[in-house]
Amino acid sequence: MRNEEFKENPRRRNLDGDGRKEHSRHHGAKTFRRGRAIAFLERMNMKRSTILQQLEKPEFQSIQQVLVGELKAIDMVINEFSQLFEIQESEITDISE
Repeated sequence: MRNEEFKENPRRRNLDGDGRKEHSRHHGAKTFRRGRAIAFLERMNMKRSTILQQLEKPEFQSIQQVLVGELKAIDMVINEFSQLFEIQESEITDISE
């Protein structure tokens, strides 16, 4: 019965014809996903600011090179993620506020 149902509605079948609905990058809850992407960037910016604060404290002097490496890595992820999802800085809430 399920296979008959999917045969009647070809839009519901994927290329293999197994009856599962195929997910597309262009359909679905774009607003929800964009909100989650922006929330992820905000968390990354929070982590970035934490590392910057640690760099200024003398008790983290012994691991300063590690912190600098983490800072560079987080900056790279933030930049690539922002470009991939086409997120402007104005869409991200400023952590310093």
